[in-house]
Amino acid sequence: MTKQEIKIAFEQYGSLAELNTTDQNLCLEAVKAMANSHSPYSKFKVGAALRLQSGKIILGSNQENVAYPSGLCAERVALFHWGASYPNDPIETIAVTAHTDNFEIIKPVTPCGSCLQVMAEYEKKQGKPIKVILYCKDGPVWIATGIESFLPFLFFEDRLS
Repeated sequence: MTKQEIKIAFEQYGSLAELNTTDQNLCLEAVKAMANSHSPYSKFKVGAALRLQSGKIILGSNQENVAYPSGLCAERVALFHWGASYPNDPIETIAVTAHTDNFEIIKPVTPCGSCLQVMAEYEKKQGKPIKVILYCKDGPVWIATGIESFLPFLFFEDRLS
């Protein structure tokens, strides 16, 4: 038996003001995306914004459905829109933020495992990592490059390709 260890690395900023203007603007686009959240059941709004290599911004928001689990997370809404419409314009950065009136969110909300797996698939497809910015209004911002920082045991089976 051998013991293995995985370390996760990310940058933490105290607020949005500490980021460069480009990243600040992407976070604010994610906030705008939350306005289109359809979350009548959880009351938990999530917004995502992708910045493509061309500079184009794609927005996504969570879309719930009474026939749970027929809804979709904000990240996958944005990512699938990219995959269907702009697959040859690589994703450089994704910003994600969340809000609810039910409680105070004091740290960034991380994407779920399904969203991380989709991000990983698109990283592999485009042959380069995606910068991930997790933004918490009035709180810290976490930034990591590459999905393995959040999901170290990615599911890939090359024989399925």
